[in-house]
Amino acid sequence: MILASQSPRRPELLAAAGLDFRQRVQPVEEIRASGESPSAYVRRLAQSKAEAVWRDADEIVLGADTIVVLGERVLEKPVDAADARAMLRSLAGREHTVITGICLRHSRGTIVDHSSTTVRFVPMTDSEIDDYVASGEPMDKAGAYGIQGPASKFVERIDGCYFNVMGLPVSLVYQYVKQITQRG
Repeated sequence: MILASQSPRRPELLAAAGLDFRQRVQPVEEIRASGESPSAYVRRLAQSKAEAVWRDADEIVLGADTIVVLGERVLEKPVDAADARAMLRSLAGREHTVITGICLRHSRGTIVDHSSTTVRFVPMTDSEIDDYVASGEPMDKAGAYGIQGPASKFVERIDGCYFNVMGLPVSLVYQYVKQITQRG
């Protein structure tokens, strides 16, 4: 399998699950179309990433994209520290949804799906937010946080796939890989 993603977390998740893969990335434009739903947006991006890399009819290509949705707002990766602070302030004490779109492109077709996980943060002080942003960790993550690191202390509850919040719904991907490979 080829992972069409530059995320450092997705390879870790696939490796931990025992899935064989290599990584190849082609840049794709990540602009949400006017009126496009968050789930349609991440599915489209995942498919664009997989299609950009897919060349070999004998290999599965996995594309994925993750966003955080708060109300009607889509929170992607912060552009700078001020943006990260603003995102975290907006998430503090509230529920949000993490959506990961996945696409598995293979010789017999394409599977496109998504997974949604609801996360609730505890209230956070400005000092806690400033310290977390100063650590640098939020800068490459949708919604400006990584659930697997120091931000875990802000998570009050989660409903759905934990690994989805990290960037890849591993069980869902595995079920599709099994489905594709068992068809022979």
